[in-house]
Amino acid sequence: MLTSLTDLCFSPIQVTETKSLPKSMNETNHSRVTEFVLLGLSSSRELQSFLFLIFSLFYLAILLGNFLIILTVTSDSRLHTPMYFLLANLSFIDVCVASFATPKMIADSLVEHKTISFDACLAQIFFVHLFTGSEMVLLVSMAYDRYVAICKPLHYMTIMSRRVCVVLVLISWFVGFIHTTSQLAFTVNLPFCGPNKVDSFFCDLPLVTKLACTDTYVVSLLIVADSGFLSLSSFLLLVVSYTVILVTVRNRSSASMAKARSTLTAHITVVTLFFGPCIFIYVWPFSSYSVDKVLAVFYTIFTPILNPVIYTLRNKEVKAAMSKLKSRYLKPGQVSVVIRNALS
Repeated sequence: MLTSLTDLCFSPIQVTETKSLPKSMNETNHSRVTEFVLLGLSSSRELQSFLFLIFSLFYLAILLGNFLIILTVTSDSRLHTPMYFLLANLSFIDVCVASFATPKMIADSLVEHKTISFDACLAQIFFVHLFTGSEMVLLVSMAYDRYVAICKPLHYMTIMSRRVCVVLVLISWFVGFIHTTSQLAFTVNLPFCGPNKVDSFFCDLPLVTKLACTDTYVVSLLIVADSGFLSLSSFLLLVVSYTVILVTVRNRSSASMAKARSTLTAHITVVTLFFGPCIFIYVWPFSSYSVDKVLAVFYTIFTPILNPVIYTLRNKEVKAAMSKLKSRYLKPGQVSVVIRNALS
């Protein structure tokens, strides 16, 4: 009798505990970290102070150089052509590429504990793939523009109309959006329940997925396949386009072809500088983290700062437009007058 009463009293409790245990385990396994720790480029305080100064100057140069190109193209009617329209959009994307992580990296170099919230980390992943994906497609559009200009010069203005240029720019942003949405879909539902140190200065997708509390082998393959497909397909299209253009230029020996060679050199240099690091990081995912950091700095900082230099140093039209812009807004003595009025 006593045994049956004891069984009757305690059996519900045992059933309740059995049901609640999986629920507790489920909550633990799917709990999310609230922030990530960015290890940055270096742990040395002296080196971080040096990096703060250097990257602050670089970022300022990126803003000034690229906005100067945008201002020059929009203000000079002689540059209202398809090539310069696409160039101005490239400068805008370069500013975006440099701005999604560089300001935070500069600010983090002044603090010891570098953290970023979970949502801000996802935002960085979203924007880096949006901007880089858009830039890849825009570079293909610029190659197509050069192909039409050199191989079909009589039909250039008909084919590369204003409407076509706008559509090409919109397509580049649309492809970038589709690419980054698919990349983010691989990450947003991953369980992050413990490790939260990202060995970089921003939330790079391959590094973040490695912190998930689950097997990410398949996810990593999908990420590499997605980024690899966009990078390699864009790069192959560019190689084919520029090969056809170079063959055409080689078979013609005129003054206009000499100018085309100069333009092509600038375009090919920009393509190499941009696609090299991207392909190395995402298509060859077995490189060391230190190499990845250098390459990430290269395509987020050095490429945006080099593009204005490459396109202006060898382009007489842009340099002439900049000189005209300077004479219009910075007349002799005008700067000193502005400074004097500001100090008075």
